[in-house]
Amino acid sequence: MFPPKFRAKQIYNWIYQQHVDNFDEMANIPKTLRKELAEHFDISPLNIVNKELSSDGSIKYLFGLHDGHTVEAVLLKMKDAVYDEKGELLHHAKYTVCVSSQVGCKVGCAFCLTAKGGFVRNLTPGEIVGQVLEIKKDQEIASNRRVNIVYMGMGEPLDNLDNLAKSIRIFGNENGLSISPKRQTVSTSGISTKIEKLGKMELGVQLAISLHAVDDALRETLIPMNKAYNIASIIDAVRNFPVNTRKRVMFEYLVIKDVNDDIESAKKLIKLLQGIKAKVNLIYFNPYPGTDFKRPEPEQMKRFQDYLLRKGVLCTIRESKGLDISAACGQLREKELQRSEV
Repeated sequence: MFPPKFRAKQIYNWIYQQHVDNFDEMANIPKTLRKELAEHFDISPLNIVNKELSSDGSIKYLFGLHDGHTVEAVLLKMKDAVYDEKGELLHHAKYTVCVSSQVGCKVGCAFCLTAKGGFVRNLTPGEIVGQVLEIKKDQEIASNRRVNIVYMGMGEPLDNLDNLAKSIRIFGNENGLSISPKRQTVSTSGISTKIEKLGKMELGVQLAISLHAVDDALRETLIPMNKAYNIASIIDAVRNFPVNTRKRVMFEYLVIKDVNDDIESAKKLIKLLQGIKAKVNLIYFNPYPGTDFKRPEPEQMKRFQDYLLRKGVLCTIRESKGLDISAACGQLREKELQRSEV
């Protein structure tokens, strides 16, 4: 006989709002059901293997999975908590969590350390959601404090579309973490056919495109997948994507010194984005051991930004975080793998 439906809501409450670590702590659940749950399910599908704290407050986590593989997630403090002269809290700190969607990645971007290890497998919805849950527990972030989520860690989220969609819904469930889809941003390297599928699901999430180049020749050297999904197909898919009227599609542009940081590229970018309610986010390339790519000069980043702004394109420079720790995606995982091989 199946337990009554209200038990599911109770269990949800214990996991996502009470942050319990085992079924025995669920006081209002019958002991027989707790025993049965413990025999068949795990509350925590991953565990913290390592973490590195940056002087800017960001924390990179390395999580161990049940099969011995590892993935990364990052907690970014966007705003500090504000207190009055009496020490009373005026405003809570604001956080963004960058989560992984796969172990490894199929895309093979030339600038990405994650790609060096190849693709292993997709993460389950539990493993995706678990990253946020474990970080909130570790940092003692209250269950009712909302965080923003960006699917921008290891892996290509749209290559794991079904599990991504389930994760988005689980995050948004009002009985759980209650993180609105408006607070969730899916970042993709540009699988145009799956951008269309995501749009048709009408999940209400925000969209970010990892563009990084303004012509197919360069983009194919940086992102080999561009041969199958060229820039034109990506732009077409974006034009048809349902975007909240108050929001913009984010175009992420990883700036690499002497590769894509010239004003001619800025001119081409403006032409590409004509007619799209867009925001361009310029990102400093974070060097890692073994790469030939270099971090751009701040002056060149500012010139690129100023040119876009003068032409009416909203553009920001992402503040680099975690430069004193393993900042590049996949770097902490790579360090742990090397340590285990010694």
